[in-house]
Amino acid sequence: MEDFQEHIFNHRRPLLLKNVDIGDCKEKWTVEYLAEVLGPNQVKVHVCPVGNMSFITKNFTYKTLEFKDFIKRAAAEVHSEWFLCENESYYLRSIGSDKRGRDVADINKQFPRIAKDVRFPQLFEDKDFFSSVIRIGSRGVQIWTHYDVMDNMLIQVSGEKRVALFSPEDTHYLYLSGDKSQVLDIDNPDTTAFPEFVKATRYETLLTPGDVLFIPALWHHNTVARVFGVGLNVFWKNLPHEMYDKTDVYGNKDPLPASKALSDVNKAIQSLNVLPKTYRNFYIQRAIAALEDAKLS
Repeated sequence: MEDFQEHIFNHRRPLLLKNVDIGDCKEKWTVEYLAEVLGPNQVKVHVCPVGNMSFITKNFTYKTLEFKDFIKRAAAEVHSEWFLCENESYYLRSIGSDKRGRDVADINKQFPRIAKDVRFPQLFEDKDFFSSVIRIGSRGVQIWTHYDVMDNMLIQVSGEKRVALFSPEDTHYLYLSGDKSQVLDIDNPDTTAFPEFVKATRYETLLTPGDVLFIPALWHHNTVARVFGVGLNVFWKNLPHEMYDKTDVYGNKDPLPASKALSDVNKAIQSLNVLPKTYRNFYIQRAIAALEDAKLS
């Protein structure tokens, strides 16, 4: 923990840890084992006719299945039963137990029978723990580019996952809508709609079983499952706890000071819009200069 804090955490750079001892899950978490142990648990999953899922266009639907049915479908290439089409894709992002959506995902609470199989690398203090999320996806499932506001440890238990990352410094090239990029296909981007995207520097790695990727808060990331696989995310608070929105159960609501600042920016834009174009552009330039000075300081 001390080496991590000094050499990685303080520099806010991603880190890939290879062949980490993540516990018995690496050997035990087969489709058959998980189906048997977690069989009757009800899970809410994403179902999509294609692998490339978009939270912006909502090209998927949500379905509730027993865990044993979900994981067998997710592991299959072609389905004998389906909702949308016979080669549809499945994706599970575990959530809290509260049906009203007011608690966070925690493997120890939602899936205690398999929690004992996992050993988390001790990279942070226990008091800063936020959530532990199980992620299971069909081959080819691609999760949209987005950022989280907390530090994140992505653990690959089985399968292979490509992860592409973009620095917070390149945010202005990613065409954000909230915390998500509008550029769906990062491998073949629409350069007419998103001409600036090609200026973003892309970092890429392939996770295999036993690998752990540290993704600092605000680093944009996009994942593609090369094959069916199981992974875990562990999020923790790296800012003073009072800066986080207490209603945030996913770790993607902007810190309270940032949220207020963005709200103030929107109010400023509305105020400037009543001015003639020449005046509006003049004061927008002054505002940009002030923000740039704040950035440099």
